[in-house]
Amino acid sequence: MSRLARPTNGRMIGGVCAALARRFGTSATTMRVIFLVSCLLPGPQFLLYIALWILLPSEGKTQTAW
Repeated sequence: MSRLARPTNGRMIGGVCAALARRFGTSATTMRVIFLVSCLLPGPQFLLYIALWILLPSEGKTQTAW
């Protein structure tokens, strides 16, 4: 599994679905469909998306640990 960071290429809105797709080894389209379907269920999906958008670093800004 790769490190969780929002990619600079392939973003639609914030790159959160693309980052999660890369992390879990699926396509970004599949992850976006899963997110849209989950929005039909009650819960804080939009708040979680916004929080991940803020908390996940952009791919170009990640620092590698020694």
